[in-house]
Amino acid sequence: MSIVPRPLAIDTQLIHAGEGDRIEGAIRMPIFQTAMFEHDESPLRYVRYNNTPNQIVLNRKLAILEGADEALVTGSGMAAISAALITALKPGDHLLAQNSLYGGTHSFVRTLLTDLGVTVSFFDADVPESWNSLLQTNTRAIYVESITNPLVRVCDLERIVDFSRAHNLVSLIDNTFATPFNYQAAAAGFDYSLHSATKYLNGHSDVVAGAIIGKGDWVHKAGKNLKHLGGSLDPHACFLLHRGIQTLALRMRQHNTTAQALAEFLESRSEVSQVYYPGLNSHPQHKRAARLFGGFGGMLSIELDGGLKVTERVMDRLQIPVYAPSLGGIESLMTRPAISSHAGLTPQERKTAGIRDHLLRISVGIEDSQDLIEDFEQALA
Repeated sequence: MSIVPRPLAIDTQLIHAGEGDRIEGAIRMPIFQTAMFEHDESPLRYVRYNNTPNQIVLNRKLAILEGADEALVTGSGMAAISAALITALKPGDHLLAQNSLYGGTHSFVRTLLTDLGVTVSFFDADVPESWNSLLQTNTRAIYVESITNPLVRVCDLERIVDFSRAHNLVSLIDNTFATPFNYQAAAAGFDYSLHSATKYLNGHSDVVAGAIIGKGDWVHKAGKNLKHLGGSLDPHACFLLHRGIQTLALRMRQHNTTAQALAEFLESRSEVSQVYYPGLNSHPQHKRAARLFGGFGGMLSIELDGGLKVTERVMDRLQIPVYAPSLGGIESLMTRPAISSHAGLTPQERKTAGIRDHLLRISVGIEDSQDLIEDFEQALA
């Protein structure tokens, strides 16, 4: 009787998956700081073609982590998103897009995709009975986020996959907030899982990068477009991203734990009128998030009684979180989406999306949870 080996845990995969042979015995993957390689028996290797050693090892690792066929690292999260959408759609096609997207994605969909002749309908992911009514004869793709930015909503991702298959749609998901540690979007059935690797995958706020992960034929098609768009990742950035990914499990466990503790504390405070975090029982999709994810992530948003002036005063008093855009680093960051991630939306669009001027988004780092709680406590006092 043969024994089927147990699949490697993600902690082990992060370190060893996709590594290949050690080059000259080096324990760490060297940086191949060259734009091109000499012609030999191997295929042409060129940085823009995403086939140099530093890129290849990352591509293999990312595909394994999400249970996917293939992966491609890119020069930024928006390079990944734009290349995937351009690949999935052509002039005359129609896209269904979740109505609460990252501002950069929303802007791309509303401007450049429209200029290219693609029409878009935004749908409420919490009302699945309305989805069919938005389908058109030319609908070709559906786009969602695993956890939305900045209100951390969680739609019925299983139903999205089923819906896309039933109607022969290309399914795309931005899995940046959840990460492969908390949710393997490609293994769950999405054609494209997209990441801003600037955030959790790298985790140290020192790289701008992205990733396209998914089914082999769709990733290959996106790779061809990526060559023309020039959205490749340079060797040194690949090295830093490679190093950052290997500690993803350690960091995400701390993000999950610390964010949960901080969210529970903030919800207990009378000064805080609303806490948005899927790990809270009060979150409208808490049970769904608990079923889908291995953890609730490091992102939360809050609204304070007293509006914008009080929010700004609290931000000034906080000592540990840094007032800066982006997210997913080891340090806690805070920002107001109305003037950062979603500044490109009109006031009416932000109002429709539920993004008020005094909404404060917090990317919880890996600091000690009690230190963060005490810092918020003194700032709120």
